[in-house]
Amino acid sequence: MTNVLAIGGYSDSDHAALEREFSPIFVGNSEDVAKLPDDQRQQITALGFMGHHPFGGPEMDLLPNLGVIANYGVGYDAIDVAAANARGIKVTNTPDVLNDDVADLAVALLIAQGREMLAASDWVTSGNWGEKGSFRLARKISGGRAGIVGLGRIGRVIAKRLAAFDMEIHYTSRSEKETPGWTYHADPVSLAKTVDYLIVALVGGPETENFVSKEVIAALGPTGILVNISRGSTVDEGALLDALESGAIAGAGLDVFLNEPKIDPRFLKLDNVVLQPHQGSATLETRQAMGQLQRDNISAFLAGNALLTPVN
Repeated sequence: MTNVLAIGGYSDSDHAALEREFSPIFVGNSEDVAKLPDDQRQQITALGFMGHHPFGGPEMDLLPNLGVIANYGVGYDAIDVAAANARGIKVTNTPDVLNDDVADLAVALLIAQGREMLAASDWVTSGNWGEKGSFRLARKISGGRAGIVGLGRIGRVIAKRLAAFDMEIHYTSRSEKETPGWTYHADPVSLAKTVDYLIVALVGGPETENFVSKEVIAALGPTGILVNISRGSTVDEGALLDALESGAIAGAGLDVFLNEPKIDPRFLKLDNVVLQPHQGSATLETRQAMGQLQRDNISAFLAGNALLTPVN
């Protein structure tokens, strides 16, 4: 009987690789763990986790011999790490391999919003270019002041990309970091007041919920653009929608939302947003690397070796 459980909607290639390496039990989400026979649950020592359904103490208690939860993704806010610590369960994630893709998308969202690329594309495909002439003038993005909310692995890669666009880099983080001369702000309101563009690169979870508050959004001002590639929970979504509808900020580029994929319908009526379906790491190369790192962590645990990317 297998000692590995895999939770989530894995791609065909990742499903096949998990099957080949571990012959695991596959279930769709956390709620399905309780449906497994007791003898199967007793055997599980390693869990491959993918998804956003909460996995906490009650689910862990259904797997009394669980020793590791290997998360597919850098964000592990769906996993109750405190509950895992209390039960002696290690948690891993898949950092670094997705930094480039997420940073690329953050920059693309900023440029697409500032240069109104979606509206300009519609101008061409609708025939307006030929019938009505040139599209309206857009906004220059390079040379502006960029604020990074959360200068972790991904935030730093985003900052480096924006610096290449001759941008002045500002940031806020839990503490001041060693940087190539970037400007630290102790609080996000000060940061937002100073910059033209605010890029949110925080980890998810209760500690960062609504970190980009109504006050932060107001401080960004009517020419400001907000980009979020972190988690929908990190931004006060109601305040953001109010600001976008009223023109209190110029626009937003968003890859993440509350209650995704069933996002607030108010977003769908806006013409000053660029919306993406939470696809920051969604390239073939990166998803393959994420799956491999998840499996490598499971293999390391089963072999009694040090975990490659432990969280706790």
